[in-house]
Amino acid sequence: MKMERGNKKTQVGVVIKDKMQKTVVVQVDHLVKHPVYKKYIKRKVTFKAHDEHNECAIGDKVLIAESRPLSRDKRWRVRQVLEKSVPA
Repeated sequence: MKMERGNKKTQVGVVIKDKMQKTVVVQVDHLVKHPVYKKYIKRKVTFKAHDEHNECAIGDKVLIAESRPLSRDKRWRVRQVLEKSVPA
């Protein structure tokens, strides 16, 4: 792994698509409090992340880090696979 400069944003998410070469789609969930009803709502955001060695599979929990633009949609890199998915 390369040495990285500065503090880059990181997020933990789950791989939902891995059909592209060297790219995975990662879904990040977070809770937001509703301004009026004060209940928590689950929000989802998807990011395309660069996976250099195609090591991620659907269901893997990964740590992604912000990077320079790698393509039209890719702005993140997979830094680490935290949990591998269990094959069914």
